[in-house]
This record gives sequence, structure tokens and C-alpha cells, in this order.
Amino acid sequence: MKLYFSPGACSLHPHIVLREAGIPFELVRVDLRAHRLAGGGDDYYGVNPKGYVPLLELDDGTRLSEGAVIDQYVADRNPDARLVPRAGTMERYRAQEWLNFIATELHKQFSPIFSPATPDEVKAQLRLKIGGRLDLVEKTLANQPYLLGDTFSVADAYLFNMLRWSEHTGIDRAAWPAIAAFYERVAERPAVKAAIEAEKSTK
Repeated sequence: MKLYFSPGACSLHPHIVLREAGIPFELVRVDLRAHRLAGGGDDYYGVNPKGYVPLLELDDGTRLSEGAVIDQYVADRNPDARLVPRAGTMERYRAQEWLNFIATELHKQFSPIFSPATPDEVKAQLRLKIGGRLDLVEKTLANQPYLLGDTFSVADAYLFNMLRWSEHTGIDRAAWPAIAAFYERVAERPAVKAAIEAEKSTK
């Protein structure tokens, strides 16, 4: 498999899931500003017409996009890793519920804050909205170590990825003690450390 990624982007969570699942893969770095593969390579739109990461290319050449979908696909390849509940169970729908929440209520609120074209007053409103969503996450993590309970899942990988963005968008994780503790707990996982280090060193 190949994971197309860009450092600091939302491709970190499927990268973490691949490592947690113990599935061999190759990292392919994308320059998102030029929309080319790193090092002045091929036009990335030729690989992924959407133009963004992550993108997972399977061994047979099939390509799968959208991080939350990639997470589930990878997790299902190794059920023994227990990264996602079994399909068809209520627990699986709870995982999908969290993935959808993170994608729509956190991820898509963060994105405009990074844009210099977004007015400051709009950025302030987005920070308030994100804060309200994090209040909801805090209530869950105040009662259990991970979003689905006692076991780390794909939803936690996605949440961790988004929380890394807080330090670049003027949102202080320390305002939510349970979230701050969750972040530190996940950051210590060997697969998470390995993914972050690999993204720093890949050219």
C-alpha cells in the first residue's frame, strides 16, 4: 500500500492507524501548495483529482480517499488490532458517529482558520464553535480514556490529529483537562510517535 500524505495535514490519522494495525505501507509525500509529489514530481491531481490528502493506494492500484473511510478500511484489514468495532454492531455505528462528528464539527471548522483570506472576526467565531464542540468531547473523556471506552480506536487517531492543530490556531487544549490528558496519553503510543517522526524525516 501507499499512503499519500503531507506533514501537518489530516493524513496523520490514517498514518497512525496503518502503524497501529501493523500493515506494511509506503509513504508518498505530497506538496499541497504546488499539488505535486514531493521533489517537483508528478501532478498530484493526476493521482487524486480531489487534490488533497490522504489517499491510500492499495496493492492492486485501487485508490481510496477520505481519511475516516481509509481509517475503517485499514482497521478492518486487521481485526485483531481492535481499532474499530465489528461491522453491523451498534459499537461500529458509535465509531462512525464519532468519525463523522470529528470530520464535520471539528475538522471543517479548523480549516478556514489556517487561511489568510479568512477575516479575523470569522476566525474568532470558528474558535468559539470549536470550543463548544470540544466541551462535548470533554464530557466523554472525563469518564473514559478513549472515545469508545477503554480501547484506542480510529476515532481517537482522528481526534488526536485535530488536537494537534489547536496549537497553530489559537486554541488552548489546557482549557479542557480531560482532552489535554487524552492528548498526552495518545502522544505516548509507539505507533503515534513513529508516525510523527516518519513524517518529519520523509522527503
